[in-house]
Amino acid sequence: MWHRLRVVVLSLSLWLLPAPLPTDVTEAAPEGQLTWAVHTTLAPTNFDPAEMPGIITPFMVYYALHDALVKPMPGKAMAPSLAESWTASKDGLTYDFVLRKGVKFHNGDPVTAEDVKFSFERYRGTAAKLLKDRVAAIETPDAGRVRFRLKQPWADFMTFYATATGAGWIVPKKYVEKVGDEGFKKAPVGAGPYKFVSTQPGVEIIFEAFEQYWRKTPNVKRFVFKVIPDESTRLAAFKRGEVDIVYSIRGALAEELRRTPGLTLKPAVIQAPFWLYFADQWDPKSPWHDKRVRLAANYAIDRTAINQAETLGFSKITWSIIPSTFDYFWQPPPYPYDPAQAKKLLAEAGYPNGFDAGEYFCDTAYANLAEAVVNYLQPVGIRVRLRPLERAAFFKSYGEKKLKNVVQGASGAFGNAATRLEAFVVTGGTYVYGTYPDLDGLFAEQVNETNPRVRRQILHKIQELVHDKVMFAHLWELAFLNGAGPRVEESGLGLIAGHAYSAPYEDLKLKGR
Repeated sequence: MWHRLRVVVLSLSLWLLPAPLPTDVTEAAPEGQLTWAVHTTLAPTNFDPAEMPGIITPFMVYYALHDALVKPMPGKAMAPSLAESWTASKDGLTYDFVLRKGVKFHNGDPVTAEDVKFSFERYRGTAAKLLKDRVAAIETPDAGRVRFRLKQPWADFMTFYATATGAGWIVPKKYVEKVGDEGFKKAPVGAGPYKFVSTQPGVEIIFEAFEQYWRKTPNVKRFVFKVIPDESTRLAAFKRGEVDIVYSIRGALAEELRRTPGLTLKPAVIQAPFWLYFADQWDPKSPWHDKRVRLAANYAIDRTAINQAETLGFSKITWSIIPSTFDYFWQPPPYPYDPAQAKKLLAEAGYPNGFDAGEYFCDTAYANLAEAVVNYLQPVGIRVRLRPLERAAFFKSYGEKKLKNVVQGASGAFGNAATRLEAFVVTGGTYVYGTYPDLDGLFAEQVNETNPRVRRQILHKIQELVHDKVMFAHLWELAFLNGAGPRVEESGLGLIAGHAYSAPYEDLKLKGR
């Protein structure tokens, strides 16, 4: 009897206890400000995923301002985001996405299937033609579901759609139609963890936390991206405490950062090979048309010495334009540093005294790498004139096929071997000035191949041929050297595998928070 009475009393006591508060009510409001010293100009085009150019730079903005159906996140190459789930049919012809309920854009509009369809249809960035040529239809059975129907099975649909392009990053249809493309770049609206506040082109961008972000309320209230192109000026601002995170500090300045108390060097080898592209190799009148000249350039460069001087030896020499971490990567044989062999090849090609190789174009943020390369090309007789361009202008001219002679190319975009080959090697690619019929034929074969083993063989064969034809001179797989200051508990640097910048932004923390 006493036992039964005790149970009743205990039950009443528990019933009278106050109910626990919902977990989201106890979530702390965002506080404080984080400031970055950014190494390159962030152009208005970086606000619009429809114009994603096949490089990693815009993702610095995308991860703050926008959100995607599926995107790379910590521990996952493809994490569900605006789509809570997706499925592919057994025949590989249909992909169904179920949207996360209750998600809103920063202006209060709900994220719907129509926005997903609209974002795909207006996409015009890298690989847009390939994506759209392969998709037969996009259906929206209701506001919470999207279905892609392919013309034929394509093993890389999710890689191209969810990681290597901007096609899966969603913008608000009604708002874009109201303000137009140019209006959207001036006042972008997204569904990401941070809202756009203001920008001074070439100077700074300010974002503020979107507290209704579906994944979590961001910890930090305000983000400021300050554009400081000069490396020594970036480091000086960092040391003075004017910025909390600094991007791209190299050489002696990186050593200085590493020695400074309270500052932390954060090196990371990222999915960003750099290379020389011989843009005129298809022109019979150009010296670069001769394979021996392209080989000479490869033998002329001491990559190990450049790596040690510029990135403290952290970069990797992999001999390929494909990141070594990507699926279907093939390891090419190395070119030893051999200036005597370079001169011998030039003499055999008819240039015993070298030749005027014209202009060497590069992104100004990596002009120091270019200067180092030029200092190795000149002594063997390949005389080039360095022509640095601001990043947006460089990649615009590169993509519009306006550059000549030698182009210092690079990309840190997500993807696999096929996505890089599509952008930089085969006909129709954003940065392809010319190619060879056998490469185009093999690439078309692998697109339609559903057997992973056979597909790997084809992609390896393409990479072998690229190496045999000496289409490029690989420089390095970049170690991006950044720094985090004393106020930062979590910088976000290195949380997403292969990603160059801080992310996910909602996970960043200031100390004492």
